Amino acid sequence: MTDDRDIEQTVDLAAFVAELRRLADELETNGTFEIEIEGETVQVPASAIASIEYEREDGHEELEFQLKWGEPEEDDEDEDDDLDEDEDEEPQD
Repeated sequence: MTDDRDIEQTVDLAAFVAELRRLADELETNGTFEIEIEGETVQVPASAIASIEYEREDGHEELEFQLKWGEPEEDDEDEDDDLDEDEDEEPQD
């Protein structure tokens, strides 16, 4: 088992755009992606699930393009259950 990690690296816009472009190209070509962040190599498998998340709280906004893989977290399973329940409900006007 590996240690829990939460690494965030701030980059300038040009580097960010270059990594997004490389990410898109690698996922399209190979289905996998590898990146080094703060000295740690991260390998994203083809089975990763992609999502886009937007958060707004206390005047702070955040847009995240995410790739998740591995065993689902308990919270993730609960969120999936909530989504399934919402799909069964009738639309409200």
